[in-house]
Amino acid sequence: MSINVSGIQMSVSEPLRNYAEEKIGNSLKVMDIDPIACEVVLSVKRNPAIATPCRCEVTLRVKGHVIHVEEDEIDMYAAIDVAAAKVLRQLRKYKTRVIDRRVRAGARNEGESLKSLNAQGGELDLDALMDDLSAEDEVVRVKEIDFMPLTEEEALIQIDLLGHDFFAYIDRDSNVPCVMYRRGQGGYGILKQAN
Repeated sequence: MSINVSGIQMSVSEPLRNYAEEKIGNSLKVMDIDPIACEVVLSVKRNPAIATPCRCEVTLRVKGHVIHVEEDEIDMYAAIDVAAAKVLRQLRKYKTRVIDRRVRAGARNEGESLKSLNAQGGELDLDALMDDLSAEDEVVRVKEIDFMPLTEEEALIQIDLLGHDFFAYIDRDSNVPCVMYRRGQGGYGILKQAN
């Protein structure tokens, strides 16, 4: 499993690259999960007023899900450390909510093994959604995504793994576009297209 480490408007030194690969790689080894792809993006904000200018973003593509973590710290090594710890927490969630649930359901229904369940999994090509609008209400960034057919439970897992406030998908049962969002009072809401 290769970990792709890159920088945005900065060069990544060999010691920093090795450190990021080791820390993120250790998180993957602890959970015994081999992702399809792992990308680490490092960046430094040049504004001296920002207290935590160093950012580490980690995106893991595992079978059927995308795990995304962003962390800002004073020092790049600290940002990598905290991001690696968050990746480990997200992988634990993934393992308990997705893999273990599949194993229990498979054993209950057909007695399938984890190996055959992993062979069935297909990758969802879900990247991050649109960034927030700027203060002037201008659209400053647009991302294109593939709306994958999911159940509400799968969408709940995906929004939790991504750590976003909303997640767009196609309802697998009704084939209707939906947006799941976190409610300020707790819980989740779903926006559906009217019939």
